Amino acid sequence: MNATKGTPLGSNNKTYKMEDTKINVKTKLSALWAAVMFCYIYGDYFGLYKPGTLQNILEGQMGPLGPTTQGVLLGTSILMMFPSVMVFLSVALKPRANRWLNIILGIIYTLIMLISMPGAWAFYIFFGIIEVVLTILIVWYAWTWPKQGEG
Repeated sequence: MNATKGTPLGSNNKTYKMEDTKINVKTKLSALWAAVMFCYIYGDYFGLYKPGTLQNILEGQMGPLGPTTQGVLLGTSILMMFPSVMVFLSVALKPRANRWLNIILGIIYTLIMLISMPGAWAFYIFFGIIEVVLTILIVWYAWTWPKQGEG
Protein backbone atom coordinates (compact mmCIF):
# COMPACT_ATOMS: atom_id res chain seq x y z
CA MET A 1 0.00 0.00 0.00
CA ASN A 2 1.05 3.49 -0.69
CA ALA A 3 1.12 5.04 2.79
CA THR A 4 0.39 8.54 1.60
CA LYS A 5 -2.67 7.76 -0.55
CA GLY A 6 -4.02 4.49 0.87
CA THR A 7 -4.06 2.84 -2.57
CA PRO A 8 -2.22 -0.20 -3.88
CA LEU A 9 1.29 0.54 -5.13
CA GLY A 10 1.31 1.46 -8.77
CA SER A 11 -2.32 2.57 -8.69
CA ASN A 12 -3.05 6.19 -9.47
CA ASN A 13 -6.88 5.98 -9.28
CA LYS A 14 -7.26 6.92 -12.96
CA THR A 15 -9.94 5.20 -14.98
CA TYR A 16 -8.86 4.29 -18.46
CA LYS A 17 -11.25 3.69 -21.33
CA MET A 18 -10.32 1.55 -24.26
CA GLU A 19 -10.10 3.42 -27.53
CA ASP A 20 -13.16 2.94 -29.73
CA THR A 21 -12.95 4.18 -33.30
CA LYS A 22 -16.14 5.04 -35.15
CA ILE A 23 -16.60 2.67 -38.07
CA ASN A 24 -18.40 4.02 -41.12
CA VAL A 25 -21.40 2.25 -42.59
CA LYS A 26 -19.53 1.14 -45.73
CA THR A 27 -17.01 -0.80 -43.64
CA LYS A 28 -19.78 -2.33 -41.52
CA LEU A 29 -21.65 -3.48 -44.63
CA SER A 30 -18.51 -4.96 -46.16
CA ALA A 31 -17.71 -6.86 -42.95
CA LEU A 32 -21.28 -8.17 -42.74
CA TRP A 33 -21.14 -9.49 -46.32
CA ALA A 34 -17.80 -11.16 -45.55
CA ALA A 35 -19.34 -12.82 -42.48
CA VAL A 36 -22.32 -13.96 -44.58
CA MET A 37 -19.93 -15.52 -47.09
CA PHE A 38 -18.01 -17.38 -44.40
CA CYS A 39 -21.28 -18.81 -43.07
CA TYR A 40 -22.32 -19.86 -46.59
CA ILE A 41 -18.98 -21.55 -47.20
CA TYR A 42 -18.92 -23.39 -43.86
CA GLY A 43 -22.57 -24.42 -44.15
CA ASP A 44 -21.98 -25.86 -47.63
CA TYR A 45 -18.73 -27.49 -46.56
CA PHE A 46 -20.30 -29.18 -43.53
CA GLY A 47 -23.16 -30.25 -45.79
CA LEU A 48 -20.71 -32.46 -47.65
CA TYR A 49 -20.55 -34.66 -44.53
CA LYS A 50 -24.24 -35.54 -44.65
CA PRO A 51 -24.54 -39.22 -45.54
CA GLY A 52 -25.08 -39.73 -49.25
CA THR A 53 -24.10 -36.20 -50.29
CA LEU A 54 -20.76 -37.08 -51.84
CA GLN A 55 -22.29 -40.10 -53.58
CA ASN A 56 -24.98 -37.84 -55.08
CA ILE A 57 -22.29 -35.42 -56.24
CA LEU A 58 -20.36 -38.29 -57.87
CA GLU A 59 -23.60 -39.36 -59.59
CA GLY A 60 -24.06 -35.86 -61.00
CA GLN A 61 -26.86 -34.71 -58.72
CA MET A 62 -26.95 -31.29 -57.09
CA GLY A 63 -29.37 -31.86 -54.24
CA PRO A 64 -32.79 -30.28 -54.78
CA LEU A 65 -31.56 -28.64 -58.00
CA GLY A 66 -31.43 -32.02 -59.75
CA PRO A 67 -28.81 -33.03 -62.31
CA THR A 68 -25.57 -31.09 -62.29
CA THR A 69 -25.53 -29.21 -65.57
CA GLN A 70 -23.61 -26.21 -66.83
CA GLY A 71 -26.77 -24.15 -66.41
CA VAL A 72 -27.29 -25.21 -62.78
CA LEU A 73 -23.64 -24.54 -61.94
CA LEU A 74 -23.77 -21.16 -63.71
CA GLY A 75 -26.99 -20.26 -61.89
CA THR A 76 -25.60 -21.15 -58.46
CA SER A 77 -22.38 -19.32 -59.32
CA ILE A 78 -24.36 -16.18 -60.15
CA LEU A 79 -26.35 -16.58 -56.93
CA MET A 80 -23.16 -16.74 -54.84
CA MET A 81 -21.38 -14.04 -56.84
CA PHE A 82 -23.53 -11.23 -55.44
CA PRO A 83 -22.64 -11.65 -51.73
CA SER A 84 -18.99 -12.18 -52.69
CA VAL A 85 -18.81 -9.02 -54.79
CA MET A 86 -20.75 -7.01 -52.18
CA VAL A 87 -17.75 -7.28 -49.86
CA PHE A 88 -15.95 -4.96 -52.31
CA LEU A 89 -18.89 -2.97 -53.66
CA SER A 90 -19.99 -1.97 -50.16
CA VAL A 91 -16.81 0.07 -49.78
CA ALA A 92 -16.44 1.14 -53.42
CA LEU A 93 -19.88 2.36 -54.51
CA LYS A 94 -21.26 5.83 -53.95
CA PRO A 95 -23.65 6.01 -50.98
CA ARG A 96 -26.98 6.21 -52.84
CA ALA A 97 -26.41 3.19 -55.12
CA ASN A 98 -24.63 1.38 -52.29
CA ARG A 99 -27.56 1.88 -49.91
CA TRP A 100 -30.19 0.57 -52.32
CA LEU A 101 -28.11 -2.36 -53.55
CA ASN A 102 -27.48 -3.45 -49.95
CA ILE A 103 -31.16 -3.12 -49.06
CA ILE A 104 -32.35 -5.08 -52.11
CA LEU A 105 -29.73 -7.83 -51.94
CA GLY A 106 -30.00 -8.05 -48.15
CA ILE A 107 -33.75 -8.69 -48.46
CA ILE A 108 -33.28 -11.20 -51.30
CA TYR A 109 -30.64 -13.22 -49.45
CA THR A 110 -32.69 -13.15 -46.23
CA LEU A 111 -35.62 -14.64 -48.16
CA ILE A 112 -33.40 -17.25 -49.84
CA MET A 113 -32.22 -18.47 -46.44
CA LEU A 114 -35.71 -18.51 -44.96
CA ILE A 115 -36.96 -20.56 -47.94
CA SER A 116 -34.05 -23.04 -47.83
CA MET A 117 -34.06 -23.74 -44.06
CA PRO A 118 -37.28 -25.74 -43.47
CA GLY A 119 -36.53 -29.45 -43.10
CA ALA A 120 -32.76 -28.88 -43.10
CA TRP A 121 -30.32 -30.45 -40.66
CA ALA A 122 -29.63 -28.62 -37.39
CA PHE A 123 -26.20 -27.31 -38.46
CA TYR A 124 -27.72 -25.78 -41.60
CA ILE A 125 -30.53 -24.15 -39.63
CA PHE A 126 -27.92 -22.81 -37.18
CA PHE A 127 -25.91 -21.22 -40.01
CA GLY A 128 -29.15 -20.10 -41.67
CA ILE A 129 -30.28 -18.23 -38.56
CA ILE A 130 -26.91 -16.49 -38.34
CA GLU A 131 -27.09 -15.61 -42.05
CA VAL A 132 -30.62 -14.22 -41.64
CA VAL A 133 -29.48 -12.06 -38.72
CA LEU A 134 -26.47 -10.84 -40.73
CA THR A 135 -28.52 -10.02 -43.84
CA ILE A 136 -31.16 -8.25 -41.73
CA LEU A 137 -28.32 -6.20 -40.20
CA ILE A 138 -27.17 -5.38 -43.74
CA VAL A 139 -30.65 -4.08 -44.57
CA TRP A 140 -30.83 -2.19 -41.26
CA TYR A 141 -27.45 -0.45 -41.64
CA ALA A 142 -28.20 0.44 -45.26
CA TRP A 143 -31.72 1.66 -44.41
CA THR A 144 -30.48 3.81 -41.50
CA TRP A 145 -27.43 5.10 -43.41
CA PRO A 146 -26.51 8.42 -41.75
CA LYS A 147 -27.06 11.55 -43.79
CA GLN A 148 -24.23 14.02 -44.35
CA GLY A 149 -23.41 15.71 -41.04
CA GLU A 150 -25.21 13.12 -38.84
CA GLY A 151 -23.31 11.37 -36.04
